[in-house]
Amino acid sequence: MFPGFDAKKMQAMMKQLGIAQENIDASKVIIEKPDGKIIIENPSVTKIKMQGQETFQISGEISEEALISEEDIQTVIEKTHCSEEIARETLEKNNGDLAETIMELS
Repeated sequence: MFPGFDAKKMQAMMKQLGIAQENIDASKVIIEKPDGKIIIENPSVTKIKMQGQETFQISGEISEEALISEEDIQTVIEKTHCSEEIARETLEKNNGDLAETIMELS
Protein backbone atom coordinates (compact mmCIF):
# COMPACT_ATOMS: atom_id res chain seq x y z
CA MET A 1 0.00 0.00 0.00
CA PHE A 2 2.50 2.63 1.17
CA PRO A 3 6.24 2.06 0.72
CA GLY A 4 7.97 1.35 4.03
CA PHE A 5 4.67 1.08 5.90
CA ASP A 6 4.04 -1.95 8.10
CA ALA A 7 0.58 -3.46 7.50
CA LYS A 8 0.54 -5.12 10.94
CA LYS A 9 1.16 -1.77 12.65
CA MET A 10 -1.68 -0.28 10.64
CA GLN A 11 -4.02 -3.11 11.76
CA ALA A 12 -2.98 -2.55 15.40
CA MET A 13 -3.60 1.20 15.13
CA MET A 14 -7.02 0.62 13.59
CA LYS A 15 -7.90 -1.83 16.38
CA GLN A 16 -6.91 0.75 19.02
CA LEU A 17 -9.22 3.27 17.34
CA GLY A 18 -12.07 0.76 17.34
CA ILE A 19 -12.01 0.20 13.60
CA ALA A 20 -12.48 -3.36 12.36
CA GLN A 21 -11.95 -4.29 8.72
CA GLU A 22 -13.07 -7.51 7.02
CA ASN A 23 -12.68 -8.66 3.42
CA ILE A 24 -15.82 -10.23 1.97
CA ASP A 25 -15.64 -12.89 -0.73
CA ALA A 26 -18.15 -11.80 -3.42
CA SER A 27 -18.59 -12.64 -7.08
CA LYS A 28 -20.98 -9.80 -7.99
CA VAL A 29 -22.47 -6.71 -6.33
CA ILE A 30 -25.77 -5.25 -7.57
CA ILE A 31 -27.02 -1.84 -6.48
CA GLU A 32 -30.67 -1.27 -7.39
CA LYS A 33 -31.69 2.30 -8.17
CA PRO A 34 -35.16 3.62 -9.06
CA ASP A 35 -34.14 3.92 -12.72
CA GLY A 36 -31.84 0.90 -13.11
CA LYS A 37 -29.00 -1.10 -11.63
CA ILE A 38 -25.26 -0.67 -11.07
CA ILE A 39 -23.54 -4.04 -11.49
CA ILE A 40 -20.01 -4.60 -10.19
CA GLU A 41 -18.35 -7.77 -11.52
CA ASN A 42 -15.27 -9.34 -9.88
CA PRO A 43 -15.57 -7.01 -6.89
CA SER A 44 -13.17 -6.38 -4.07
CA VAL A 45 -15.44 -5.82 -1.06
CA THR A 46 -14.27 -4.61 2.34
CA LYS A 47 -16.60 -4.18 5.34
CA ILE A 48 -15.43 -1.52 7.78
CA LYS A 49 -16.97 -1.27 11.24
CA MET A 50 -16.33 1.97 13.07
CA GLN A 51 -18.18 3.60 15.97
CA GLY A 52 -21.07 1.14 15.67
CA GLN A 53 -21.62 1.72 11.97
CA GLU A 54 -20.80 -0.64 9.13
CA THR A 55 -19.74 0.67 5.74
CA PHE A 56 -18.68 -1.14 2.61
CA GLN A 57 -15.92 -0.23 0.20
CA ILE A 58 -16.42 -1.80 -3.24
CA SER A 59 -14.30 -1.68 -6.37
CA GLY A 60 -14.42 -3.75 -9.55
CA GLU A 61 -15.64 -3.80 -13.14
CA ILE A 62 -18.66 -1.48 -13.22
CA SER A 63 -21.56 -1.50 -15.67
CA GLU A 64 -25.03 0.01 -15.56
CA GLU A 65 -28.39 -1.38 -16.62
CA ALA A 66 -31.37 0.86 -17.26
CA LEU A 67 -34.75 -0.29 -16.02
CA ILE A 68 -37.16 -0.72 -18.88
CA SER A 69 -40.75 0.05 -17.97
CA GLU A 70 -43.80 -1.48 -19.58
CA GLU A 71 -44.82 2.07 -20.47
CA ASP A 72 -41.62 2.52 -22.50
CA ILE A 73 -42.21 -0.78 -24.29
CA GLN A 74 -45.78 0.24 -25.17
CA THR A 75 -44.57 3.62 -26.46
CA VAL A 76 -42.06 1.91 -28.76
CA ILE A 77 -44.73 -0.53 -30.02
CA GLU A 78 -47.17 2.34 -30.73
CA LYS A 79 -44.58 4.45 -32.57
CA THR A 80 -42.90 1.67 -34.57
CA HIS A 81 -45.59 -1.06 -34.82
CA CYS A 82 -43.04 -3.73 -33.84
CA SER A 83 -43.57 -6.72 -31.57
CA GLU A 84 -43.18 -6.52 -27.80
CA GLU A 85 -40.14 -8.79 -27.97
CA ILE A 86 -38.34 -6.58 -30.51
CA ALA A 87 -39.26 -3.43 -28.56
CA ARG A 88 -37.87 -4.90 -25.32
CA GLU A 89 -34.66 -6.21 -26.93
CA THR A 90 -33.95 -2.92 -28.71
CA LEU A 91 -34.64 -0.88 -25.56
CA GLU A 92 -32.23 -3.11 -23.62
CA LYS A 93 -29.59 -2.77 -26.35
CA ASN A 94 -29.96 1.02 -26.18
CA ASN A 95 -29.85 1.07 -22.35
CA GLY A 96 -33.46 2.22 -22.08
CA ASP A 97 -33.00 5.22 -24.41
CA LEU A 98 -36.52 5.64 -25.80
CA ALA A 99 -35.67 8.11 -28.58
CA GLU A 100 -32.73 6.04 -29.84
CA THR A 101 -34.86 2.88 -29.86
CA ILE A 102 -37.71 4.50 -31.80
CA MET A 103 -35.29 5.97 -34.36
CA GLU A 104 -33.55 2.61 -34.79
CA LEU A 105 -36.81 0.74 -35.36
CA SER A 106 -38.38 3.37 -37.65
